[in-house]
Amino acid sequence: MTDLQAAILLADLALIVVVAQLAGRVARALGQPPVLGEIVGGILVGPTLFDGALAETLFPHDVRPYLGALADLGLVLFMFIVGLEFDFSRLRGSGRVASVTALGATLVPFGLGCLLALHLAGTHESSGRLSFVLFIGVALSVTAFPVLARILEDRGMAGTALGTIALSAAAACDLAVWTMLSFVQAMVDGDGRGHWRVILVIPFALFLYFCVRPLLRRLLARRGSDGALTTTSRAVLLTGLFASAAVTQLLGLHFVFGAFLFGLVVPRIEGSGYRQEVMRDTRFATGLLLPVYFIVAGLKVDLSGVGVPGLGELTLIMLVAVVGKFGGAWLAARSQGLPSRSSAVLATLMNTRGLTELVALSVGLQAGILDERLYSLMVVMAVVTTAAAGPLLAWLAPRQSTKVVSESPDNPSRSAPSHASVVPAPRDE
Repeated sequence: MTDLQAAILLADLALIVVVAQLAGRVARALGQPPVLGEIVGGILVGPTLFDGALAETLFPHDVRPYLGALADLGLVLFMFIVGLEFDFSRLRGSGRVASVTALGATLVPFGLGCLLALHLAGTHESSGRLSFVLFIGVALSVTAFPVLARILEDRGMAGTALGTIALSAAAACDLAVWTMLSFVQAMVDGDGRGHWRVILVIPFALFLYFCVRPLLRRLLARRGSDGALTTTSRAVLLTGLFASAAVTQLLGLHFVFGAFLFGLVVPRIEGSGYRQEVMRDTRFATGLLLPVYFIVAGLKVDLSGVGVPGLGELTLIMLVAVVGKFGGAWLAARSQGLPSRSSAVLATLMNTRGLTELVALSVGLQAGILDERLYSLMVVMAVVTTAAAGPLLAWLAPRQSTKVVSESPDNPSRSAPSHASVVPAPRDE
C-alpha cells in the first residue's frame, strides 16, 4: 500500500463513519432501523448517482480491495454475533405456532422464488440453472432476525407472546436459510467438488460441537478478579472465530458460514452474562466495520441503467417477495388459530430482511450466482420490504395496544403465556 492509498483509505473511513451516523439518524427520525439508513447511504454513494463519478472519486478502485478486507472482517464479527444470539431453548419452548409460522414463512417464499427464478434464468443465469433457481428461492426466504429483534424492542413488543413467537419463528427461519444457502453455494462448483465440501463441513461442525464447545464451556466459566471474562477467554473466542471462518472458506464455502457456526456452538451458560460482554466488546469494531461493508456492498449496486425491463423485473421480485413471505406467514399463523390482525402483524415482522438479506445476496454475487443487475434489484427489494415494516406495524399494532407479559430474564419464551390472550388488540377502523 502506497502512502497515497493509505491516506485515501483513512479519509474514506472517516467519511464512512460520518455517512453512517447521518444516515442512521435520518432513518431513526423516519421511524426506521438505523441499519436501513446505513444501507441506503451505501447505495447512494455508489455508481447509481452521477454515473459513478462520485463513487470513483471518493473510493478509487485501487483502494477498494482494502475496504473490502475491512468489510469482510466486519461481516465475520456480525455473523458471529448472529450465531451467538441464536437461542435453541427459544425454539424448544416456542410451541407449535412459531414452528408452523417458520415453516410457512420459509417454504412458501422459497417455492415462489424458485418459480420466479425459472422466469429470470433466461437473462440472469450464469452459474447453472439448479443453483440459480435454488438461490433465488433461498434469498426470498430470508428474515432479518437482528432487525426484527430491534423493531420489537423499539415498539415495546419484545415481552409479548406475539413478539416471542416472531423471534422464535425468525430464528428457525434464519437457521434453515443459512443451512440451505451453504448447500446452494457448494453446488456452484460444477466439477463435483462442491458436494465433497459439504460433506467435509459436517465433521467440522461435529468437531466444533463435541470437542470445542465443552472446552469453551469450561473456559467461559472462569472469571477475572473483576468478575468479567478473562483476557485469555476473549483471545480464545477470537481465535476460534477466525479459524472457523477460515476453515469454511478453505472448504469452498463462504466464510460467513464458519463465523455463524462458531457463534452457534459457543455454549449458553445461564446467569453468566458473558454473551452481553462479548457483544459489548465487539460493538465498537462492528460500529466501524459494518458501515464499511454497507459502502462496499453499495458500490456494487447500480440502478442507473435499469430501464423499463429492469423496473418490470423489480416489480415482479417485489410482488413475489411480499406475497410469498407475508402470505406464507399469515396463512400459517391463521391455521394455528391466531386472529387475522395478529397474523398480519406476525407476517409483517417476518417480512423484514435488512442486513441479513444483504449478506445472503453478497454471497450469491461473490459466488457468481447473481449478476450485478439482479443483485441491485434484489438489494432494492430488501430495503423496501424492510422499510415497509414500520408503517405497517404502526397501523396494525399501535404501541399502546400491545400488552407486555412477565417473563424470565434468562429465557423469555419459557414463561410467555398462550398467544391467544396477549396478541395486540385490534386497531379501531
